[in-house]
Amino acid sequence: MTLRFVVAGTGWVAGEYWKAITACKDAELYGVFSGNADYARSRMTEQGIDARLFTRFEDAVQDPLVDAVVLCSMPDVRMEQAVLAARHGKHLVIEKPIAMNRLELRKMAETLEKHPVRTVVSFVLRWNESFDTTKALIDDDAIGRIVMAQIDYWHHVGPQYGLYKWCRTKQYGGSSMIAAGCHAVDAIRYFAGEIMEVSAYGCQSRTNSEYEFDPNTIAVFKLKNGGIGKVSVSIECATPYKFNVHLLGEKGTILNNQLYSHKFPGQTDYATIPTVLPDNGDVAHHPFSREIDEFVEAIAAGTKTRCDFFDAYKTMEVCFAVDESIATGASVKLPMERMGSLS
Repeated sequence: MTLRFVVAGTGWVAGEYWKAITACKDAELYGVFSGNADYARSRMTEQGIDARLFTRFEDAVQDPLVDAVVLCSMPDVRMEQAVLAARHGKHLVIEKPIAMNRLELRKMAETLEKHPVRTVVSFVLRWNESFDTTKALIDDDAIGRIVMAQIDYWHHVGPQYGLYKWCRTKQYGGSSMIAAGCHAVDAIRYFAGEIMEVSAYGCQSRTNSEYEFDPNTIAVFKLKNGGIGKVSVSIECATPYKFNVHLLGEKGTILNNQLYSHKFPGQTDYATIPTVLPDNGDVAHHPFSREIDEFVEAIAAGTKTRCDFFDAYKTMEVCFAVDESIATGASVKLPMERMGSLS
């Protein structure tokens, strides 16, 4: 069975989904949705895409030939589009952030409980090869219980990127955590487990910053396993792209692709594992093909993806708690109030 996809959006990330869907043997890029038909046609011609162009999202989700929708249009319409697509029975690939606030997140959850479709949320580093290696080592007890997890997202998102003009605003970017740091929060959860309490601080980088929110954030977490965690995010920084993963366990430590473990009793220093690191901010470096392949397989098999909506819900909940802690100066306990089968 070939699954027919519509991609909502024509930007940088959308282009990578076009490539990933086209490369998947059991998928077809059936259509593209954009409110700007001329620009969309130009982008599709540029990338050699032969697909139907929808200029109304309602037409795309009402088309009976469409099986799945990829949501990588502007963040402020993502909730509305997800709700409409789910009500029409379309499986969903949802770019981050999946929602801009807690109310939107809960509305999406309610809709997906009433209209269950297969979902995957693009915390795309979960499909990165070094993440696979790190997860396998943790599952094999290579470092034991993680007592301290520290993950950094440092990426200078400035005028050199087309998305800067909207990402820097509260309306579309939200905060440094919602716009970018959510990847690091998701990685903490993926490797070290659930987060129970948050304390956070933010600051500006410079007096002439064009960001409408603090582009620098540090959040400290209490983990459910009894350990602690920290995420640092800077999107207005003077450094090359860095995504550091430091995991200190009772039986060993992982520093990015370096391992020190009780499994090797004669070990005197870190061993380096050759792998693909998350060390590049270019979306072309990200494993969208692996994500789409897994999503298509999950639909065929009736299984969950490694990051479905209800898993990603917990990551976004932490991000909103981080912003609340910055705003109030108080720590925030998790999970927050939920509803339905989410509780």
